[in-house]
Amino acid sequence: MSDYFFWNKTVLEDFSDNNITDFFNNGYLFTRESKGSVYQTRSLRIDLSVFELSSENRRILNKTSDLTYKIICLPIPLNTYDWNIHKLGKDFYENKLHLEKAFSSNKIKELLTSSKDSNFNCLLEYSVSGQVMGYAICYANGQIFQYAYPFYKYEEFPNNFGMGMMLNAIIYAKEMNLRYIYLGSVTRETDLYKLQFKGLEWYDENSWQTEKIEELKQVIQNFSKI
Repeated sequence: MSDYFFWNKTVLEDFSDNNITDFFNNGYLFTRESKGSVYQTRSLRIDLSVFELSSENRRILNKTSDLTYKIICLPIPLNTYDWNIHKLGKDFYENKLHLEKAFSSNKIKELLTSSKDSNFNCLLEYSVSGQVMGYAICYANGQIFQYAYPFYKYEEFPNNFGMGMMLNAIIYAKEMNLRYIYLGSVTRETDLYKLQFKGLEWYDENSWQTEKIEELKQVIQNFSKI
């Protein structure tokens, strides 16, 4: 099975905020492959106008209460670059997610240092007690936020840290008065953890669904058996 499940792929030539937002509204997400590369997939987003923390969300936040976050650069490419960023990413994707070939050190560095090759313009930096513990490579404009490619020191924080990172990104996007935050695709059972937020919508190839979460879970379980 390929890294991406998709119905359609294309390459954008118009990088205006409105055009990008229109594509996202039709189920597309940016990929890491090349500048302008987008794919239409079973995208998941949160309508931030109705998002509020659930009891489970609050439990995760309480367990990660020492976590702080900040945007260290808008836009990418970074003004200064530290090789420890791609080392951390390589360790995470190779050893935790087993995606060494799909997401190399060189690709991480390229996304963060090359404006002609990267679709992303925001790097979130996460720290605990002043020590950097993780990052997420993201895209943002005045309407939407794509949370993508998180990586962190998973051996030091084996539980809840990744979800804490995602929750902080959602809270940040809401505080910025954005309309939607996109959380990637939902195609495999390993994606089910994303389905615990209020305001969820998922793209079914034709339109956005808001009340068929159980149906989506069944679709994912069937897809995972292929």
